[in-house]
Amino acid sequence: MTRPRVLLVSLGGTIASTGEGAVSPSLGAAELLGPLVDAPDLPEVEVRDLRRAASVEVTLEDLVEVARVARDARREGTVGLVVTQGTDTLEEAAFALELLGAGPVVVTGAMRHPGSLGADGPANLAAALRVAAHPATRDLGALVVMNDEVHAARFVRKTHTASPAAFASPVAGPLGDVVEGRVRLRTRVSALAPIDARPPFPPVPLVTVALDDDGLALGALGALGVGGLVVEAPGGGHVPARHVPVLADLARRVPVVLASRTGSGPVLGATYGYPGGEVDLLGRGLVAAGSLDARHARVALLLLLSAGADRDAVAAWFAAVDQPAPDPSLRYH
Repeated sequence: MTRPRVLLVSLGGTIASTGEGAVSPSLGAAELLGPLVDAPDLPEVEVRDLRRAASVEVTLEDLVEVARVARDARREGTVGLVVTQGTDTLEEAAFALELLGAGPVVVTGAMRHPGSLGADGPANLAAALRVAAHPATRDLGALVVMNDEVHAARFVRKTHTASPAAFASPVAGPLGDVVEGRVRLRTRVSALAPIDARPPFPPVPLVTVALDDDGLALGALGALGVGGLVVEAPGGGHVPARHVPVLADLARRVPVVLASRTGSGPVLGATYGYPGGEVDLLGRGLVAAGSLDARHARVALLLLLSAGADRDAVAAWFAAVDQPAPDPSLRYH
């Protein structure tokens, strides 16, 4: 039988890092495949190097290029795309690739570089290639495969600085796993519709609010020409009352998205009405991020603004993304 064909695109990161002592990205996609030469049941793999960079250097422009490469590869018969990059911004990159229409795409990396004991890169890459080639993953958008777990890009988060089990999906859990080389999906998501985003991307800061926050960062942003703002607020979406005038003024000028810093659970909408509570803030024009965390929300806002979305269009997108279409295969009794 003809093996399915998968394109492997390398952007760098720990999985590609070598060196004496401190390491930095230096390996290309073909070199990453080297340890897998005898691995059974892998798809046919084509390779392409786009960058050899740390993940904090990956840009949205890079991901626009990856999405273009993915679309070209699909037209030529490739069934899926695997992207390797650093894990520090992997969750954001994967979500951006879904919204840019790169899917089906699987993003993976490594927590331990190739020269370390227990390097996890080869196992992660093998699992990602198997997931990308599996027919059941073709309509799931962007996935993240790490530590033999399959995560939806919109839910996944990096939760540890060093553990091989650093990636989790607090809101929904993993979609499945890879065991003994077999891809097993327990649940599914529907791919999100692509956003017609294109450079240049406007400045969209992310500001976290903390205990007894003095508001200096928000005050400074009020005087700058930002394209939008994401506020990562405590609890269900709350800020001190002294922040309200600045946020209300910003929300009159640009889209301001309100996310929770808890990392799990949606922004509330109808519980707390004190000044700075979510009822007050949403009433002043802020847009609830729903169950998306602040980093995912920022990626979406950046792409929406680059596509020309105004505040109403941004609000409609965030309202819709948190309301998945019913699964007709589910039956309730």
